Amino acid sequence: MSTLWQNIQHKILRSGNNIRLLISINVIVFLAINISAVFEYMLTPQGHVSLVSLFAEKYINLSADLHELPFRFWTPFTYMFMHSGILHILFNMLWLYWMGQIFEEYLGNKRTIGLYIMGGLAGALFYLLAFNLLPVFTSVNAAYNSAIVGASASVMAIVVATATLLPDYTISLILFGPVKLKWLVFVILVIDFLGIMGGNAGGEIAHLGGALMGFIYIKQLQKGNDWVGGIAKLFKPKPKLKVVSNNMGSGSSGYPRQDEIDRILDKISQSGYNSLSRQERETLKRASKQD
Repeated sequence: MSTLWQNIQHKILRSGNNIRLLISINVIVFLAINISAVFEYMLTPQGHVSLVSLFAEKYINLSADLHELPFRFWTPFTYMFMHSGILHILFNMLWLYWMGQIFEEYLGNKRTIGLYIMGGLAGALFYLLAFNLLPVFTSVNAAYNSAIVGASASVMAIVVATATLLPDYTISLILFGPVKLKWLVFVILVIDFLGIMGGNAGGEIAHLGGALMGFIYIKQLQKGNDWVGGIAKLFKPKPKLKVVSNNMGSGSSGYPRQDEIDRILDKISQSGYNSLSRQERETLKRASKQD
């Protein structure tokens, strides 16, 4: 049993795979809440108010009521790790796994968690602003009884960031065949926008907020402004020793310059990853390990 637990710890915490870490956190939170709810359901009479559901609604889900927000200031963060059902978490985690693998392949694994959190916070901001400013919601005081939950805004940030970086990257879809990322994301965004008139308006608005964050992040990264990398470096300890290797090629002197990285990212955005030379691919690979 201890060996199994050690293997799980290694795969989640020590493998360096941040996509796996994010998926694990989401699954653990989902199971903890829902298994508790099932036991409560079986052990209490019918008609009993679910204490687990009340706890989730008050302390995990994000309410649009600004009067409640100061007393639940952590919910813009916690809501992005909670889900309302099996299909909800299943589709979110599948998208996170598929797009996250591509994202990390080209930009490394040091930016994934930061972008996930920024996308979730952007989705929360869009949701709060919409339900407290737009007449369609304020006229019926929709914020009072509205709450959102789920990783969709965070996942959308990663999906759109990947499509912005690699618009012509092609994936195969069942029934549709090869589809470029830019067209797939365009269809998803149109569906989310039209869904604002449906029963999950808050969720759709949060999706769009996360998507915008993913787009802006990559555009800023291509200009040399790495928001996630800049934050991560604040908490990165300074190395005591500096190791110099003499095994690099004659055209390399350690980590690549930022202007060289920006040029390669621009080339990927315009012509796709396959247009890179072998040397450019090696430069991008070294850059992904820098942060």
